Amino acid sequence: MFTGLIEATGRVERIHATPSGRVVRVATALGAELKAGESVAVSGVCLTVSSCDRSGFSAIVSPETLRVTTLLTAVEGRLLNLERPLRADGRFGGHFVLGHVDGVGRVSVIRADAECHWLEVEPPEHLMPLIVHKGSIAIDGISLTVAQLSDNRVGVQIVPFTLAETALRETRSGDAVNLEADVIGKYVARLVADRMAAVGRPPQS
Repeated sequence: MFTGLIEATGRVERIHATPSGRVVRVATALGAELKAGESVAVSGVCLTVSSCDRSGFSAIVSPETLRVTTLLTAVEGRLLNLERPLRADGRFGGHFVLGHVDGVGRVSVIRADAECHWLEVEPPEHLMPLIVHKGSIAIDGISLTVAQLSDNRVGVQIVPFTLAETALRETRSGDAVNLEADVIGKYVARLVADRMAAVGRPPQS
């Protein structure tokens, strides 16, 4: 379980293909605080640390994870958002983030808006019914509030601190980003769909 509050950033140092996927080495000072076997969210993707040292860590990325996240197109030098799991005695901020990516979106707009920045993303069509105006969404693992919602776009406001301390500082229009809808909304949508099916009526999108 994560919160979407990014602890650190890291850069892809090496990518090694294996018969079962890829091994990604991330250079980051956070490596000194990790242990093999622990989970870490890498731009919103929950991965297991396979090895680590003071200068970074490595993680195995499975074929399924490659298929459904931006890690498929990750290249050496790419900046990534990093977050360790929430401790049971920790202070909760952001929102519940599982690190289970629901889909890959495309950045359509990123521009200055006074001291902040405005970011618009085009999510995959199947994800739109799970996104709520003023609700929460994780974009590359960052907990953000949906400020604007249309038929095919999600708009969020980025404050200066978030822009400076996350990989958003290197994000450009056209970039692919990992998206995770609010887990509470996903359970509600499934419950409604099951109840509608039980009474023989199609769910309303």
